Amino acid sequence: MYFFDLDGTLLDSNGVWLDIDMEFLGKHGIDPVPADYTEYVTHHNFQESAEYTKSYFSLSLTPEEIISTWRYMARDAYANTLPLKPGARDFLERANRAGVRCALLTSCMPGLCHSALKRHGLEPLLEQVLTTSLLGADKSDPQLYRKAALACGESAEHCILFDDSPVYCAAAKQAGWQIYGVADPVFEYRQEEMAILCGPGRFPFSFDQPLPLERFQ
Repeated sequence: MYFFDLDGTLLDSNGVWLDIDMEFLGKHGIDPVPADYTEYVTHHNFQESAEYTKSYFSLSLTPEEIISTWRYMARDAYANTLPLKPGARDFLERANRAGVRCALLTSCMPGLCHSALKRHGLEPLLEQVLTTSLLGADKSDPQLYRKAALACGESAEHCILFDDSPVYCAAAKQAGWQIYGVADPVFEYRQEEMAILCGPGRFPFSFDQPLPLERFQ
């Protein structure tokens, strides 16, 4: 079974979060955005990132207010402007025709996630949309992948993750999943790490490539 990350994998959206960070923090007199801050929020869900933002910059806003502002800033982009990664839709269609089950596994907020899926017509191509909030674990936690496999009735050795994050790929691999790394500019400086982690022929993986079917034959 194929599991796809959304941001930076199916959807060319990682850049929008950097733009939101710069705009949001700029309004609070913070410029430039610290690199260690970007590293943290890239790998954590909205709630954790909002709590971290409040603490890191000693903001008077509550985490809920921060999330509300981020959601407002992101809603239009997800619903109207963010493009898919090249070949993503065709890859899902090919997987469906080949009889491979497909699901989304994302830390994206459900409302934003479904807006993007609806805009691009991907919902019929995905058997399930699994979020970290639904499963109750972070994507850096191997337990998340065990929960996702269980939710879909699959064993770990039959699960393949397509993701742009080396942290998430490492966690899935630890859970016994196969991993394919999708290149994204946010993680350009970790390409060598990703190549070693994924193994030969699995990074950078392009959606124009043939379906990985070796485990389904």
